[in-house]
Amino acid sequence: MKAAIIPAAGAPPVFGEFREPEAIDGKVVVNVRASALSHLSKMRSSGAHYSSEGVFPSVPGVDGTGTTQDGRRVYFALPETPFGALAEKSLVDEKLSIPIPDGLDDVTAAAIANPGMSAWAALVERAKFVRGETVLINGATGSAGSMAVQIAKYLGAGRILVSGRNAEKLEALRKLGADEVIPFTIDADHPDGADAFEQALKPHFQNRIDVVLDYLWGGSARAIIASIARNVEDAHRVRLVQIGSAAGENSIDLPAAALRSSAIELMGSGLKSVPMNKLMEGIAHVFEGAAKGAFEIAIATLPLEKIAEAWQAPGEPRMVVTI
Repeated sequence: MKAAIIPAAGAPPVFGEFREPEAIDGKVVVNVRASALSHLSKMRSSGAHYSSEGVFPSVPGVDGTGTTQDGRRVYFALPETPFGALAEKSLVDEKLSIPIPDGLDDVTAAAIANPGMSAWAALVERAKFVRGETVLINGATGSAGSMAVQIAKYLGAGRILVSGRNAEKLEALRKLGADEVIPFTIDADHPDGADAFEQALKPHFQNRIDVVLDYLWGGSARAIIASIARNVEDAHRVRLVQIGSAAGENSIDLPAAALRSSAIELMGSGLKSVPMNKLMEGIAHVFEGAAKGAFEIAIATLPLEKIAEAWQAPGEPRMVVTI
């Protein structure tokens, strides 16, 4: 079959021929139609992600859409190594597939599943979000962040605040449901950027924020934690859910006093911190909303034979490879 093939750890994919999968007990062959190029897909294929199995050569792609041998249209996740989603056929655990509702096309389903799931799981499964609460989304300018804005609104957030580096993109999120925009600049050329961001957050935390979804980590996350410690009223729970580290920093200097002097709850959300059945349930809920027109996402597409070009594409709009 035609496939994108990772020949060795860290190598880019090449378009070529790969052996076809065969159905075995509990595993079904899916004829793939579309697969989104997510950061997770690239990390797993490089061998760098904690969930990577390190098998090469292999087909990359952690999820996709397609049809089963009996004609059912499905979304599937975490196909069996080495038969990833970026191929004409993939081998899928039946428990890790769900039907795609009528009214939702294959490309949109492939594009929206992962960012939608990350926001849904973080809010519902980890933060235990309650309708009417206020949500701050840090790093909201990407596909995942913009989906988080829409899902928070869909779930009934009372107020939605968004923060990030690109003020123009943050402003555009108002039409998706954002109520307040908090831009910041934190880098070597702006040594006071973190302090300025912390101060900008002050009135908002004093006015009550219940849940923080963090897609960046690094200096902005530290500023948020510091602002919580200094400005949140006694014993008010602020649940900070760490989802991604797009800022490129895997660690931060976390003051112990920030934990002692606040009721902050720090947690992560992702594979292994949320059961797979709950992640799949979250995707099903996102699909249900998307089929009704509740969510939108910017998408670019390229065919499988152009995998090298697709692999190098910027993260925005969301790249979907069609098969």
